[in-house]
Amino acid sequence: MEFRKLETEDELTSIQNNNGHCVIFKHNTTCPISKATRIEFEREANLLPEGTPIYFLDLLSFRDLSNAIAERFEVRHESPQVLLIKNGKCIYNQSLYDISAGETAAVIKQD
Repeated sequence: MEFRKLETEDELTSIQNNNGHCVIFKHNTTCPISKATRIEFEREANLLPEGTPIYFLDLLSFRDLSNAIAERFEVRHESPQVLLIKNGKCIYNQSLYDISAGETAAVIKQD
């Protein structure tokens, strides 16, 4: 799996314009819950279909970008949070301990 940093509005626009599935994982680098959830997500990331881009957003460093995600995809900001984007829309999101790469993969496979 390829993990990418999400740090610019241009990258966010690219995700929004992508026709396939993209995953955004928003996390707080100082929060132990966020850290544990990210580690578990990375460990299970191989469950996602091959080639699914996964973007990690450090929301402390890029708070404006986190706000733009909430606005563009019409989801309430939470942390940690995973969003599944397809064709410019958020089709699935989870936060805190409900985050699961396996469940995200299942949504992709059903879509």
